[in-house]
Amino acid sequence: MVRSLWTAATGMIGQQFQIDTISNNLANVNTTGFKKNRVDFEDLIYQHPVLAGTPSTSVSEIPVGVSVGHGVRPAATQKMFDMGSLQSTGHKLDIAVSNSVGFFKIQMPDGTFAYQRDGAFKIDSNRQVLTSNGYLLEPPLVIPEEGMLETLSINEQGEVYINMADDMRPTQIGQIELYRFVNNAGLKAIGKNLFKETAASGPEIPGTPGIGGFGSLLQGFLEMSNVNLAEEMVQMIVAQRAYESNSKSIQTSDSMLATAINLKR
Repeated sequence: MVRSLWTAATGMIGQQFQIDTISNNLANVNTTGFKKNRVDFEDLIYQHPVLAGTPSTSVSEIPVGVSVGHGVRPAATQKMFDMGSLQSTGHKLDIAVSNSVGFFKIQMPDGTFAYQRDGAFKIDSNRQVLTSNGYLLEPPLVIPEEGMLETLSINEQGEVYINMADDMRPTQIGQIELYRFVNNAGLKAIGKNLFKETAASGPEIPGTPGIGGFGSLLQGFLEMSNVNLAEEMVQMIVAQRAYESNSKSIQTSDSMLATAINLKR
């Protein structure tokens, strides 16, 4: 009886974790470049009072054993790197990757590097291209003082062109590179739309947009969150009902314990 109380409790804890994950997905439904999380569950250890295959007589054995489980626990939370929908903005420094292969590389204040799918770049007073948090794009991209920002163009291969004040012919001022990993799910999310390389993700693999499987770049577009509202709401309903059913198991076990206690009056 006590076993059922603890087993049902693990189910409630697991479903609460599921709701926490869904809540984070829903909170970021409008976050540029956000990748949703999925919870993977696994069952806990089993007790085997009777093992299948145990000899019952000299010529036969027990065909089916007896086993009882002890509940559930979250095994992993996996980032789903499916591509989100594209939104046209018309902004010169908004850049989207045309498929799910490729990250922008960002230099952090401590000199390390992070990666993101969010292509909403800005320009500072030094004419450097950076993220909304002031982190520099890598390789660095600086708009020349004589360059006319309204003429800035970025082609599908990441080549950046601009018209200089004294020359109406476009001049290449930089190259935007993309990076990929063997295991995107192994990347560590650190917030601010950024991911860090880990041993599980493998080292970065640089490449040119539109070549070797990398997505091409789309200027004037942003990749939106890949959270599907309808799917998340259905998952929330399932988690809520599972939570309720586990609570009913606890109430039933409690009622049975009360019945056993009240046998002697």
